[in-house]
Amino acid sequence: MHMNDMNPNQTPVPPRIPPVTSPGRTAQPAPADDPTEREPIRGVMAAIEIILRQPRRVIHALGQPGAWRVVVAMIFSTLVCVLVYGLVVGTFSRGEQLWIAPVKIATGLGIAALICLPSLYIFACLGGSQARLSEVAGLVAGFLLLMALLLIGFAPVAWLFSESTNSLCWMGALHLLFWAIATGFGLRFLGAGFAATQSRSRSGLMVWSVIFILVALQMTTALRPIVGTADTFLPDGKKFFLQHWVDCIAAPVPACP
Repeated sequence: MHMNDMNPNQTPVPPRIPPVTSPGRTAQPAPADDPTEREPIRGVMAAIEIILRQPRRVIHALGQPGAWRVVVAMIFSTLVCVLVYGLVVGTFSRGEQLWIAPVKIATGLGIAALICLPSLYIFACLGGSQARLSEVAGLVAGFLLLMALLLIGFAPVAWLFSESTNSLCWMGALHLLFWAIATGFGLRFLGAGFAATQSRSRSGLMVWSVIFILVALQMTTALRPIVGTADTFLPDGKKFFLQHWVDCIAAPVPACP
């Protein structure tokens, strides 16, 4: 090639310089390329540990054959954890609440999840997610399990205050605080799950989060009382959860023995 054949208006292309890496550091594989996240999940205890340490491994397992075993393990673990936490809630009033509170909490959480599952699947489809209904149900099971595990972690604190105070409003507020923290971490897991299913928008998940929180709060009122006591297993009248809170705050505090 002669010098005269070159276009004088053509901008010369600079040579490519290989990227400089810091000494002593090796390239780490991307989370999605980590081979440990493709290992199968076997057993209930494995599902509990993995959802705390490697939530992406749970998300990957839901798209594999035999995923129903993982879902069953998560549902069983959630049920056990919620019943134990409900027992701690029942220690505030003791008596029949030792079995009523666990039953009501487990029932309310399960009904809230079932009620909100169809809308979550619809929002997932609208957001571009490729997840099937069974995979969305598995993500909800993981969401509930993470919530239940966090509630178990808060159980000793709840038991301490149940034994040392007689304030119904304070105990109700404390349990709501623990529930809110657990729900926040659970929704974080749910968001990571939908990101892994090629969802292009998170607006639907945000709307669903508000719906689930409202449904769960209303379930606590529909199944009242959970912390206190009553003459009947279920309430006689209907009430909005905000009105129920106002009534509890306005109720007279029992005198100390």
